[in-house]
Amino acid sequence: MAADRALKTMVGMMLVILLSVAAQQASSVLAPLALALFIIAIVWPVQRWLQARMPKLLALAITIIVTISVCMAFASLAVWGFGRVGRSLVADAGRYQALYNELIVWLEARGFSLAEVWADYFNVSWMLRVLQHLGGRINTALTFWIVTLVYVLLGLLEVDDMRRKVEALRNPETARFLLTGAASAAAKFRRYMLVRTLMSALTGLLVWVFAWATGLSFAAEWGVIAFVLNYIPFLGPFIATLFPTLLAISHFDTWQAALGVFVCLNVIQFVVGSYVEPRVAGNLLSISPTVVLFAIFFWTFLWGLFGTFIGVPITIAILTICGEHPSARWLADLLGRPPDKAIKRAV
Repeated sequence: MAADRALKTMVGMMLVILLSVAAQQASSVLAPLALALFIIAIVWPVQRWLQARMPKLLALAITIIVTISVCMAFASLAVWGFGRVGRSLVADAGRYQALYNELIVWLEARGFSLAEVWADYFNVSWMLRVLQHLGGRINTALTFWIVTLVYVLLGLLEVDDMRRKVEALRNPETARFLLTGAASAAAKFRRYMLVRTLMSALTGLLVWVFAWATGLSFAAEWGVIAFVLNYIPFLGPFIATLFPTLLAISHFDTWQAALGVFVCLNVIQFVVGSYVEPRVAGNLLSISPTVVLFAIFFWTFLWGLFGTFIGVPITIAILTICGEHPSARWLADLLGRPPDKAIKRAV
């Protein structure tokens, strides 16, 4: 028996590794599909409510328009905030150049020469490569969202048909497992986005209050930027603290004040993002905060920036499906479900 369990464990680990490699290699196909399923799960209650009161195609058109409008609203907020701040940074380019020159003189007086490093690495060819890379990333992102939108359109049209097909399966237990797991995962997706939105709003509010209290320019813009970027774990908060610090360098007279801005903004991001949000999300979604953190790193490794955003929902779906199947329920109890629920089930 012990040998059988060890063999099953080894096979399971190998299967996980193979699936991870396959997910990484097929990211261009699987990533848009994963995002489309996530969007469908969130907007399906709207689609279902509308199509009960009007033709299905009209309900679909309204749902898609609302979905696109919400995404465009978030993008517009980011463009508005970064646009106003960017114009200020460009206007203060002379000030930043002077600060840079002072830094060069200070470092060279202590034996550090940045001029040679800048000439060797940060030259015109490097800048052209960066611009080409950014252009390629923008084209890839546009293609990604177009493919995702097509998946969402087709998926919303087929939700009812797919449910009827699953209900018609010969094995009632399999049908129940699939339907219950999908419904539970979709409900958790919606709760996850609710928690994420609330925490992003809290972060944006705290950043705005801090910027306003310290007299930092563009307090409202920094709050909006922090709100939008907080939907991207780790990388978004880092950007939301870096740019206010750059502005603080030219806004305040001492580097200690700019360092204080950087530290305080990181404290806000840390408390909300690394302490409050994982615990709130873990309680509502029955996921350990450690698993939430691991999911972010793991899916970021597989799918990059998109994996940072979608990693936790994918993990939610996996644990939810495991919790609905008797043979895999132990995994959901170990990593996802609170101990009291596991005890009640055992009793």
